[in-house]
Amino acid sequence: MKSVRSTLLLSLILAAFSWAASADRPHSGKVEIMPESQLKPGMQGVAWTVFAGSEPEAVPVEIIGVMKNAWGPKQDIILGKMGGKAIRTNVAGGMSGSPVYIDGKLVGAVALRLSVFSPDAICGITPIELMLEINDFDKSRPSSARVPGETSQRASVNIPGQQQQVMVPIETPVTFSGFSERTLREFGPLFQQMGMNAVQGGAGGALAGPEPAAGWQHALQPGDAIAGVLVSGDMSMTGLGTVTYNDGKRVLAFGHPFFNLGPVDMPMSQGEILMTLASQFQPNKFGNATDIVGALKQDRHSGILGELGATAAMIPVDVKVRTFGDNNTVLKEKDLHFNVFVNQKWTPYLMMVTLFNSLEGLNDYADEATYRLSGEVQIDGQASLSLSNMQAPGEMPMPAPMVLAGWWGDKFNRLFLNPVQLPKLKAVKATVDLLPDRRVASIENAWTAENEFEPGATVPVRVFLRPYRGERIERQFNVKLPAGVTKGEHRILLADADTMNRTQAAVSYTNRFIDIPRTVSLINQERSNNTLYVALVEQRPTVYTEDKTLPALPASVLNVMQTGRSSSRSIVSSPETAIEQMSIPLDYVVSGSYSLKINVK
Repeated sequence: MKSVRSTLLLSLILAAFSWAASADRPHSGKVEIMPESQLKPGMQGVAWTVFAGSEPEAVPVEIIGVMKNAWGPKQDIILGKMGGKAIRTNVAGGMSGSPVYIDGKLVGAVALRLSVFSPDAICGITPIELMLEINDFDKSRPSSARVPGETSQRASVNIPGQQQQVMVPIETPVTFSGFSERTLREFGPLFQQMGMNAVQGGAGGALAGPEPAAGWQHALQPGDAIAGVLVSGDMSMTGLGTVTYNDGKRVLAFGHPFFNLGPVDMPMSQGEILMTLASQFQPNKFGNATDIVGALKQDRHSGILGELGATAAMIPVDVKVRTFGDNNTVLKEKDLHFNVFVNQKWTPYLMMVTLFNSLEGLNDYADEATYRLSGEVQIDGQASLSLSNMQAPGEMPMPAPMVLAGWWGDKFNRLFLNPVQLPKLKAVKATVDLLPDRRVASIENAWTAENEFEPGATVPVRVFLRPYRGERIERQFNVKLPAGVTKGEHRILLADADTMNRTQAAVSYTNRFIDIPRTVSLINQERSNNTLYVALVEQRPTVYTEDKTLPALPASVLNVMQTGRSSSRSIVSSPETAIEQMSIPLDYVVSGSYSLKINVK
């Protein structure tokens, strides 16, 4: 009996393959649609998707019915059962957008599947009417653009016994090329929370830049693989799906959102599928992005819309990683070049991921290494952003590259979440040095031979720092007292960057309307954590507002400023004024502070 069932199943699959081979694949251009009102259970259709390579294959689809309001108010989902190769693979990640036709009429796009361990290849199909609504949001679409015929009719097919909560959007495989396994492990859960599945893959060399490749006019036919490009170059990150419709200039795909960002400007590429993993738990396509052929313009609830031949601006990033030996010589260098998608939400995150991957995915990586970063962010119409930081391993479980990447991403977060205007970044450059040991030093104490001085006198100071597993570090310097310094008790403050930055950082985070120039100014004023700072502290108030520091203000002026301030512009005052006298560079991550009390006669 078992042998008979196996033979029958094999015969059905072979028959389906034979039928699919005889179907004509769709091409770009105007096509008639089949509205939901004409759908009946048992109708036979065909979906087109790529299982391997770049040529889509036909997959039989039987219409089960329509799930009313399953995708939202007045947004139905068509329920179908896939045959052919899908019997073995199930409804796989990357099939999102596969167009479904009945009698040559476009019904919609495969976009949902049953939850895990379903024995049947049951799919949810987004009606083409819902996807065509995306055109209403695309203001760049010319009035002459050809789109399928439209209809406002809705179906009334009942689906007895179905539970709509078991239908879930098909995961969008986010293919990482040039990324280490640890990077995927660290950042993969965030993509999973957003309904996307992080997979390792590859990308063609033509994905290096955002400009469309030659032959884009004939790219992305219905059923072809399509990818939205988040990162391209020496490392790439692309979201894979399938083209639903191509009118000759614009394409619809996915049948569900990518990130649901609304209007976007993201590079759009072709793709090739290496294989489709068969699984009842997590079937998935593994593929490569190939040539960029246009730009995605809309990312909406019922799908994405792209324009062939368009160019989406990306941010060029250059990262140089240098490995140093014990004698402070460069053992080797590695140059990485890539481009990053421009978006206020995703750019800071992508900058963080790519920097972490640039450091962690190297043979030179070591748990006790210290990372020294210097960077420049070139901004159109603004001063450049200069960034400097060191990060050494500590007692916390978070690795040093992750902490440094988080610091790096925060700078871009402050730029792109600016409530006044968005920055236009021209280029980002960073050099990261891998130093062979843990370079941290804490300020232990300081000493001066006397504690009483005349105004204008020179105060000789010795400071001692305690490094990690090494001899104590000593530095000597002179602090010149101003000729007009007030008489009485003062402090010479020796401090790390965090201590010196703390008050001004509080102002930048509480002011809601700091524009790009002031944001750049504030970041450029931040001290570097591999430097020891020396300041003379006087008992006179200082006011911090926006990117300005106003030291030694008279009390009357401070009262006027506090009275006239607006709710949107914070003013932070300190009872003391710390006038920075000098900075002493140290090739260590400096922490702590120490105060020397002196008396001016």
